[in-house]
Amino acid sequence: MEFKITLTTEEIVRGLKHYRRIAKQDVLRAPETPNPEVFRRHAEARREVYAKLAQVAEAEGPEAVVQYALELYKSLPFVTGTPEDQYPEIKGQENALENFFLMIGLDPKTRREARKARKPLQ
Repeated sequence: MEFKITLTTEEIVRGLKHYRRIAKQDVLRAPETPNPEVFRRHAEARREVYAKLAQVAEAEGPEAVVQYALELYKSLPFVTGTPEDQYPEIKGQENALENFFLMIGLDPKTRREARKARKPLQ
């Protein structure tokens, strides 16, 4: 899969740290939400994905982190359309990866192809 990355490693890591702080704030405010446990698990899943992506970016560079993110995204089960309170970890990971793709300006066609490669939850 071809993609063009215009951000540097430092810019990617900085963006991921910002997203990670937002997820941390969401973890802290989870008790104030209608469904605290689901909200917390979703935020923690996002936070973990951002941390892992930052590690890969720092160790291997922009192209490697994008490839890693695409492979991780393709490996997630497709749970769109399930009730809001089901599969918060999967939905959190999916949300984090989609945020990452938007941050780096990944081509929508590439995102669609990766999404189509995902298998439905068994």
